[in-house]
Amino acid sequence: MVVTRRLLPETQRRMAELFEVTLNAEDRPMSHDALIEAVREAHVLVPTVTDRIDADVIAKAGPNLGLIANFGAGIEHIDLAAARARKIIVTNTPGVFTEDTADMTMALIISVPRRLTDGEREIREGTWDGWSPSTLLGHRIAGKVLGIVGMGRIGQAVALRARAFGLAVVYHNRHRLPQALEDHLGVRYEPDLDRLVQEADILSLHCPLNAGTHHLIDARRIAMMKREAYVVNTSRGELIEESALIAALEAGAIGGAGLDVFAHEPEADPRLKRLPNVVLLPHMGSATFEGRLASGDKVIANIRFWADGHRPPDQVIEGWA
Repeated sequence: MVVTRRLLPETQRRMAELFEVTLNAEDRPMSHDALIEAVREAHVLVPTVTDRIDADVIAKAGPNLGLIANFGAGIEHIDLAAARARKIIVTNTPGVFTEDTADMTMALIISVPRRLTDGEREIREGTWDGWSPSTLLGHRIAGKVLGIVGMGRIGQAVALRARAFGLAVVYHNRHRLPQALEDHLGVRYEPDLDRLVQEADILSLHCPLNAGTHHLIDARRIAMMKREAYVVNTSRGELIEESALIAALEAGAIGGAGLDVFAHEPEADPRLKRLPNVVLLPHMGSATFEGRLASGDKVIANIRFWADGHRPPDQVIEGWA
């Protein structure tokens, strides 16, 4: 078994007890060639979102590779069709980061309109000269409309938190939630994404990245947003047409953005770093000890089920012969 990134010590110790495992002590992302070398010999590959397991990597896998046990819920970095063709099972770790990502989303929903990073910067740089009734003014979030795009586990967890802050929540999803769940969450369904974008004071993205959602929030939709609206993204950077977002932020066409993910990670566009109306975080929405440990536990469980000849509980690909 090959693990591509350094995991929590407890997880790595448990893996070493149970399996013959090769760990990544340096925690450097593996190159394309290194991934190919790993799949040639391994029975199990444990990748993360930083690893591109494309068709070329899978095509060069040796006959032993039977399981790709992804650490994390997102699987857009794995070519599922290529894995299916080779009858390689793919698993992920859904649900373990829901609360953590929802917490981080709420942190951005608050910090961008209220300019928390501007205030923190003044303290650190020694430029704050005392309280004034007309400085560091932001916007109240209570009474505003939060538009949630993608109403899965994380979107629902954000909705519950948002209600406590007095936000009115409207959501767009491929499928409408049952009425009882809408009532529990206190949300309203909007089947037209364009209308949601136009209505929202804060737009929060929680959908997976795939061919249908790539640049879902593009230049056309960004132009529909209110002038004082904010966009928050803790999902995947490619959901937003980043160049169009930057242009709108630079022009003051929208109020601001809170971004935990970027189109070309680990690089963030230098123009974003220069903008005062943007809060930037280094993809840390899932960065809790509890979540990362739970994800490791799920990886181990999936491997043990597979090794024992059983269907892993978090199998992504269905329909094996």
